[in-house]
Amino acid sequence: MSAEHGQPVQPVDVFRPAEDCAPAPLVFASPHSGEYAPQAFFDEIEVDRHAVRTSEDAFVDQLFQTAPEFGATLVRANFARAYIDPNRDPWELDPKMFRDALPAWANPRSPRVANGLGAIPRVVADGRGIYRRLLRLEEAVARIEQFHDPYHDALDAELERLRRDHGFAILIDCHSMPSGSGGRADIVLGDRFGASCDAQLSGAVEMTLRTLGYRVTRNAPYAGGYTTSRYGRPQAGIHALQIELCRSLYMNEAEIAPRQPRFDRMRRRMTRLIGILCEIDWEARLRDPEKKQPRLRAAE
Repeated sequence: MSAEHGQPVQPVDVFRPAEDCAPAPLVFASPHSGEYAPQAFFDEIEVDRHAVRTSEDAFVDQLFQTAPEFGATLVRANFARAYIDPNRDPWELDPKMFRDALPAWANPRSPRVANGLGAIPRVVADGRGIYRRLLRLEEAVARIEQFHDPYHDALDAELERLRRDHGFAILIDCHSMPSGSGGRADIVLGDRFGASCDAQLSGAVEMTLRTLGYRVTRNAPYAGGYTTSRYGRPQAGIHALQIELCRSLYMNEAEIAPRQPRFDRMRRRMTRLIGILCEIDWEARLRDPEKKQPRLRAAE
């Protein structure tokens, strides 16, 4: 059902490769491209739907939607980041937003909470406050149980399935960033300063993106969030890398609309990235750092 009218949707979609497609040990995740929130949420907030959408990573799921064609899995959250953010610890909550006291296990002191961007954000992208009233703790619990938990249950299940089948799994956590927020970079890769994935993964992605014509940096200002921290356990066989795409490369940020021909070009290049990553013999690459990467044609 359409999220446009606040009708219920399933919180997460999982797109696996077809049975006749050679499986790759990769999951591409888009946690911030969803738009859905209940109508009651929109009825009670201070800002309009457009302002809510400025917080999302619009169209990122479309940029990576061809992943299953190459043997990878795509996991997509369908709910609005401004409603609850799956790239946060679920209990990363701001006590100033609630009538009730938070439980002892909550995490109210993180820098993200201080900036208004906890699991339930206090502000939208331009800093305007979202809520007219204080929330009840039971509302936070409902959002966690109905949206945040199912997303991570699905993502965890896919990674564990791939680790079982291949002996390891690779997560590419896909995001976008406002133009200028990454400095002069077109794309910022976040590997928690080497803690969330083997250097072979971040190196292969960076090399491929540079060959495709992009200016790429690592870990500044985006080193990876909750997702890369939660799943990135290279010693246990799960490698997680965050990728941040500059929005001006493919969309009109003010109108939250694809910008042609840039959008189609970006989608073609992300498809090439997916294809290259799925071609790599990751079992050999992670075991033998000197193994060469597949060769790329020049960027379009």
